[in-house]
Amino acid sequence: MAADANTWDAGFVAALLDRLPPSRRGSTVIGLSGLQGSGKSTLAGQLAAASRARGVEAQVLSLDDVYFGRRERGRLAREVHPLLRTRGVPGTHDVALLLATLESLRHASTTRPALLPRFDKGTDTRLPPSRWRRVTRRPALIVIEGWCLGVPPQPAAALAVPVNALERLEDRDGRWRRYANAQLAGEHAQLAARLDRLVMLQAPDWSVVTRWRAEQEQALHRRGAPQAMDAPALRRFLMHYERISRHALAVLPARADAVVPLDRKRRPGPLRLRR
Repeated sequence: MAADANTWDAGFVAALLDRLPPSRRGSTVIGLSGLQGSGKSTLAGQLAAASRARGVEAQVLSLDDVYFGRRERGRLAREVHPLLRTRGVPGTHDVALLLATLESLRHASTTRPALLPRFDKGTDTRLPPSRWRRVTRRPALIVIEGWCLGVPPQPAAALAVPVNALERLEDRDGRWRRYANAQLAGEHAQLAARLDRLVMLQAPDWSVVTRWRAEQEQALHRRGAPQAMDAPALRRFLMHYERISRHALAVLPARADAVVPLDRKRRPGPLRLRR
């Protein structure tokens, strides 16, 4: 991967695509799971582009594009737990919409176009369907990328002890983390079951992930983006992700079909395939 983390080496992308060949008779669904700042969105786009360059139609779906908007998360905050107002954890995604979109892509045609959802993080809400992209051809390869894709639920006992100050002070009774964990066992597990292959971008540890995410935020600041967070806001925001991120780093390497180990500069090591 390049030092600016904006592109992956073309040779690496081609080699990964060779190991995950799409079917020409149906839609092969590849899940790309990576924590914040790991480059999964960029890699998903490059995989799809490389596939198209080989004459194999491909599309990308993102878990980020099916976040519930502010209004629905406000309802969840009132009815379930206030921390659900912040998008991020399982329970703040409309996984049913993503599953329906996946099914629609499998049958896309000029008479039955598939519409790909889009979420605008600037306005913190999903764009109206009239602004979603139309796909009129069934793709042979569908890449789904997401930060918690394929992550299984934790055992109930593991939820008892807070992992950070956010859980200790704002989720004293554990309702929020139990709710997110239940989503991993429910709709997120249904999504994982629809994957033909799961690829994990394996960060070295959680501390590196927080640094990568801070680099993303600094880039937003340089561009003058209004949604850019200062350091204290970012620290609190990342606490929402910490539990499931640490769990993913611990258990996902053994569950993924392919693991791409990343060093602290996001450079990929040798691809590891599950036997």
